[in-house]
Amino acid sequence: MTTVTRFAPSPTGYIHVGNLRTALMNWMIARKAGGTFILRLDDTDQERSKQEYADGIMEDLEWLGLTWDRIEKQSLRFDRYREAADQLRAAGRFYECFETPVELDLKRKKLLNMGKPPVYDRAALNLSETDKAHFREEGRQGYWRFLLNQTRIEWNDGILGPISIDAASVSDPVLIRADGQILYTFASSVDDIDMGVTSIVRGADHVTNTATQIQIMEALGGTPPAFAHHSLLTGAKGEELSKRLGTLSLRDLRAAGVEPMALLSLMARLGSSKPVELARSHQDLIDGFDLSSFGASPTKFDAEDLFPLTHHHLQTRTHADMAGTIRALGVPDDIAPAFWAVAKDNITTRADLAGWWDLIANGAEPLVDAEDADFVKQALSMLPPKPWTAATWGEWTNVVKDATGRKGKGLYRPLRRALTGRDAGPEMADLMPLLQKVRLPA
Repeated sequence: MTTVTRFAPSPTGYIHVGNLRTALMNWMIARKAGGTFILRLDDTDQERSKQEYADGIMEDLEWLGLTWDRIEKQSLRFDRYREAADQLRAAGRFYECFETPVELDLKRKKLLNMGKPPVYDRAALNLSETDKAHFREEGRQGYWRFLLNQTRIEWNDGILGPISIDAASVSDPVLIRADGQILYTFASSVDDIDMGVTSIVRGADHVTNTATQIQIMEALGGTPPAFAHHSLLTGAKGEELSKRLGTLSLRDLRAAGVEPMALLSLMARLGSSKPVELARSHQDLIDGFDLSSFGASPTKFDAEDLFPLTHHHLQTRTHADMAGTIRALGVPDDIAPAFWAVAKDNITTRADLAGWWDLIANGAEPLVDAEDADFVKQALSMLPPKPWTAATWGEWTNVVKDATGRKGKGLYRPLRRALTGRDAGPEMADLMPLLQKVRLPA
């Protein structure tokens, strides 16, 4: 049987790191099995769904190299959902309700005050056609619930292990709202059957949804896929992250300079028993993926962890990999390879390259401590004229050492700061031949 997975985001916002874990796991399962990965836009909420968000989702996935085999839109499948609803009605598994939100809230509070779980009481099952007509005359519109079989719903979860949920402890889910909107629980169940989805990985907050969807799929004559529920993300100190996810969108991380492979490498191992390692390629990610290595405990995510990975990823890039970025800075092609060689170990993100090129092309404001002023002035008077070579730094500092008696850090640090305006950086022997302009202290 062909493995089919899907990622089903709602185009009501941009993808964040929580969404990415779901997308990446499903993508890796499909690619490892040589199967099919579907991008399915859950756009049944016509008011909140925006084309700009749909475009953004696709753009973010393409940036990461998570290609899909086909794209589906739930907004094009309303006729199919209506057909499935009729099927459930005919089977006696769909019933119309008329309680207002206020009435439902009062019922919930009463049950909670009695120490009982706030499960819907199925009062609507006892409504006669006359009762329903009366409600409609009052201006109420009916909404539709799925009638659960009150048995235990069981499955062997790919991450959590054996799961057993008593359906009697769960309210019959609302599948179609009073305004006619098809809700996720229903549309997703119909789609997963119709599209032959065989494996679904999603967040642990969907476990109850999974229980009800298994019954919905079975009621429609389908076979539920294999389910797995990954842990939810917390902040670095264990704090709730869900309210901050909007600030952790992929486009914000991209704007901050995070490299795709750094982000994928972290998210592919976060929450698993395997150490986070920088992957060299997408195939590395796929080969190293093992769903059984993931645990159920909340998983700490710290965006700062992405920057050392980004730094290490950039260090592995060749000049050919970076040629377009370097050329865009205005670096002449003849010195571009040498520029990359001196800069790559001294950047965290690509954006840091601009600072090094500005230093080389335009010079930097010298940094000279008061106690070093006379020494620096004397040393600069001994600086040989250009052109400088890889030997210049060593030859010059030897002359200065002999003339002043300075050595070690007391010799090299003031001279580096005077020429580059920085306390650290590339080997000066490699950097000096590239310096096109040097601003000497007054």
